[in-house]
Amino acid sequence: MRRKTAFISHPDYLDHDTGFGHPERPARLEAIHARLDQSEINRSLVRLEPRSATTDEIGFAHTDEHIDSIRRIAESGGGRVDYDTAVSAKSYDIALLSAGAVLRAVDAVADGETDNAFACVRPPGHHATPNRAMGFCLFNNVAVAARYAQRVKGLERVLIIDWDVHHGNGTQDVFYGDGSVFYFSIHQHPLYPGTGMAHEVGEGGGNGATLNIPVPAGSNDDDYVEAFEQRLIPAATAFNPDLVIVSAGFDAHEKDPLASVYVTTEGFGRLTDLVMRLADDCCGGRLVSALEGGYSLEGVSESVVKHLEHLGA
Repeated sequence: MRRKTAFISHPDYLDHDTGFGHPERPARLEAIHARLDQSEINRSLVRLEPRSATTDEIGFAHTDEHIDSIRRIAESGGGRVDYDTAVSAKSYDIALLSAGAVLRAVDAVADGETDNAFACVRPPGHHATPNRAMGFCLFNNVAVAARYAQRVKGLERVLIIDWDVHHGNGTQDVFYGDGSVFYFSIHQHPLYPGTGMAHEVGEGGGNGATLNIPVPAGSNDDDYVEAFEQRLIPAATAFNPDLVIVSAGFDAHEKDPLASVYVTTEGFGRLTDLVMRLADDCCGGRLVSALEGGYSLEGVSESVVKHLEHLGA
């Protein structure tokens, strides 16, 4: 029996304008939707509409000052937060809609509407810290969703698995002192943003609830699978989460221009199988996935479809 998988996206995500030549561009989602339209899995997905997150919900992971700063930049017509990170006139509202899609995914999974869910969103989120936008990210979609799962849906322990090729420094910062959220990241090192060393394991009440696996350039499917089997699964099983959230960046793909790790499309299918098995064992299969990076149009579109195929298996 196939699983019921929700797919959540919105055409307004294309209106987040990052500027000419920027790798995090609307064409990423256009390529995903085009490939999905031609796939077999497309017919079995449960299409759900996102909603906009409220500012109170964004405040689960961000300061009021940060939220207001993004709103002001957008209201003034847009501008750059830093060299990499752009805010256009519509970006504030779209960022609320991006975070809201992941909240809608949490609702669908927590309430038993679907078995799992994938939020196909932009802008991405895992580099956004409580008080800073960076690395193409304005609000931290996954961090907001983890807090929402706890505070609104009553799911006490949340596991975040981040397989984007860049370390999710923002997500780590939000939960570094909190033992109720386990953050796992596998990422190329050295690479932007330069964080995510193996010795970064959390602090205070969160000591031991952060697990970073930095991998060298040239790492491949087998290296990733080994890290999941030997490091992630034992630690996550001991943590025993009530919900699994995946920061699903696909820039570790072998065709991606921004990194030098060689995970194949099939490799992302294997990783999906592993996290699904983990979710089955720990929390009744409750799994939410949200798009992060992935800048080869072919690589990200192939990988998202493969991810959805395995989520629905």
